Amino acid sequence: MVSASHEAMHHIFRHDPGLFSRVSQVLGFPVPAPLKVTVMPTDLTETSPVERRVDTLLRLESAERDAFLLAIEAQGKKDPVKPASWAYYTSYLWTKYRLPTALMVVCQDRATALWAEQPFSSGPAQLPTLTLRPVVAGPHNMPVITDPDEARADLALATLSAITHAGDPDIGAILKALSTALRDMPEDIADPIVELTAQGLGNRPAKNLWRNLVAVDLSFYKSYLSEEIRDEGRTEGRADALLLILEQRGLHIPDDARRRITECHDTDTLHTWLSRAITAPTIDDVFGNE
Repeated sequence: MVSASHEAMHHIFRHDPGLFSRVSQVLGFPVPAPLKVTVMPTDLTETSPVERRVDTLLRLESAERDAFLLAIEAQGKKDPVKPASWAYYTSYLWTKYRLPTALMVVCQDRATALWAEQPFSSGPAQLPTLTLRPVVAGPHNMPVITDPDEARADLALATLSAITHAGDPDIGAILKALSTALRDMPEDIADPIVELTAQGLGNRPAKNLWRNLVAVDLSFYKSYLSEEIRDEGRTEGRADALLLILEQRGLHIPDDARRRITECHDTDTLHTWLSRAITAPTIDDVFGNE
């Protein structure tokens, strides 16, 4: 079953089709910004009863480069069968549309990303015949965007940063920068970014942090996500998020500190502690002089 985080990893390129050219610069192979992008059908089913679907398929055109196809796949774990499917996708698309075809694989796991970017050959070592070299975006090479101004300058790239670094220790600072950048954005711009980020974080602890940042920083936001957060009660949610951040960062939480957090019913105090917890070196620094 396809997960929400799987969908967000490639849907962000549909939401902002020009994102690929910016990601390509980050990854060291600059592709000109497209003048025109067409979201293509993803169904690669043949007349025989074998159904094959690429996650996202774009046709990109620019002034400097002729049109080419970009297939984007979200990959959650190593799968020895997948390279053969990727080779099929690219060769089929090349054959069907008679256009150069590239493949990008988006990963949230470093080991999976390093596996996916190796060359895969269809033949034996001495006769490689067809060699697939995917372009990979993952936690090993995507930027860690913790500056709200940088996030505001490219919301889609900042969202992809958050999605690909969902399991990293820096995720708190990344999400805080993104939520801060969205404060002054119109709802129609913030809406897809909020939802894609939530989906991309999956069931990781960072999703609880994002839920609370949306409730606090984006109080105007009226999506199902923020309404659900408000219905649950902000105080309990912030206390849980605070403990999750501290645990994820590996900070020691003494029993008295844990009780102080769980028994605090002042939302402003919890919000202050939550903001400090993202970068505080010790639990004492979270509480400050309070």
